[in-house]
Amino acid sequence: MGEQRIGGTTRVAAVLGWPVAHSLSPVIHNAAFDALDMDWTYVALPVQPGAVPAAVAGLRSLGIAGANVTMPHKEAVADAMDQLTGDAERLHAVNTIEPLGDRLIGHNTDAPGFARFVERDAGFDPAGKTALLFGAGGAARACALAVARAGLTRIVVALREPARAAPLAAALEGFETEVRAIGFDRAGEVTAELVINATPLGAHGESLPLPAVTNDSLFVDLLYRPAVTPSQQVVRAGGGQAFGGLGLLLHQAALSFEVWTGMAPPLEAMSAAALAALAEPA
Repeated sequence: MGEQRIGGTTRVAAVLGWPVAHSLSPVIHNAAFDALDMDWTYVALPVQPGAVPAAVAGLRSLGIAGANVTMPHKEAVADAMDQLTGDAERLHAVNTIEPLGDRLIGHNTDAPGFARFVERDAGFDPAGKTALLFGAGGAARACALAVARAGLTRIVVALREPARAAPLAAALEGFETEVRAIGFDRAGEVTAELVINATPLGAHGESLPLPAVTNDSLFVDLLYRPAVTPSQQVVRAGGGQAFGGLGLLLHQAALSFEVWTGMAPPLEAMSAAALAALAEPA
């Protein structure tokens, strides 16, 4: 990357989260701005739980050019928007904020980003298949919507409290995908071609109760730190495909970039910068 110069005309984009210092989004987006010689910069803004309304008002007042939203604020930000796009409304989760005049529009690029990842990077067709999903939060709902839209037959949601799957089931209303919630400890009993981890488990060496692995199995871990989790290792040892969360992160970031700038994102430069950052010692 070249030297970034910031001045009075520099446009500022940001990511809101808590904690957010670990986020790769500044690395990814600043690489894109640098590659296209754009007078933009991207920063991480830590927003404490409960402070979302004030933070969103601050974005409005400061003239922020665009923003991303990460855990745990996607639902709270949805409540603070002037308007929600279709996926953001269906999922009640916003990961991308678009300033439009004096209005803030809430988007969700996680669902189409996951769809792009599954199709382009993993080469997997969900049509007619079964998925096992660990978790039911905003990211989990986005992944479920993406594969339901692609024709998934059935999704089994593994949770400590199965009743918490209700918002996910509501997000898939109108699709033919069957939704079933089970206890977390029963996940290993499920037969599924696609397994998605949308929980923090694995970040500190934890293992998931995975179902039997075959050569047709695809496991997607939304974690991108560490680069390889214990569950990914298990799937690969059993002959299946396993991916971390970097692909989703890049594709949703590319879609956010398009929303803010109207330009095609330099995905190769974004990916190279993210991989270089992940390779650095923690």
